[in-house]
Amino acid sequence: MKRGLVTAFVIAKKDLQTELRTKESINAAASFALVILVLFSFAFDIAREEFYAISGGLLWLVYSFAGALIVNRSFSRELPNDCLDVLIASASPAWGIFLGKAFAAFVLLVVVELLSLPVFGLFYNIQWVPVFWPLFAIMVLATWGITVVGAGLSALTVNVRLRELMVPALLYPLLIPVLIAAMQMTTALLSSDPFSLATDAELRLLIVFDIVYSSLALYLIEFILVF
Repeated sequence: MKRGLVTAFVIAKKDLQTELRTKESINAAASFALVILVLFSFAFDIAREEFYAISGGLLWLVYSFAGALIVNRSFSRELPNDCLDVLIASASPAWGIFLGKAFAAFVLLVVVELLSLPVFGLFYNIQWVPVFWPLFAIMVLATWGITVVGAGLSALTVNVRLRELMVPALLYPLLIPVLIAAMQMTTALLSSDPFSLATDAELRLLIVFDIVYSSLALYLIEFILVF
């Protein structure tokens, strides 16, 4: 257990340092998110009040596409110089390697989301600052769901020639429950609607989704990497 946690910390630190140096994934994801938010602000000719009704859907649509760009590189960056084979052959547990990869992708996606929020508020004239902490809690839960599933699919398709297309094609159908829950909760929060029983159910859905898919990924990752 301790070795796995140390492995996860080292892998996450290494991936974040590599990304800080190269900025490959975060530049692409942040640029994509900001451009889409700006373009959509000019594409929709609707009143400010109506923007609140679509705010959650718009925000998580952008976040899910940006997340696919980030998780796609989780394991493929280890392919040059057979680094992935060395990691698999090492004494480090596979679940520790996966956890480090997933956490690094999680941190990068959260950074992109936080960079996007000021642009979102500015161009759509939506007040998100008063509800930042509840919104951030939703972002954490939903983002972990996106990254843990995406990192697992990145490991599954790492040796596939068309992995850049395979990961999004497999990722989005699996993310339908978590995205719907995050969209509805975000829309209710930004619209200043009180948390209803339905919203409570969506919060439980996010938590259960994270627990179930995290457990499955950690259990299956050894078979996936060896395969």
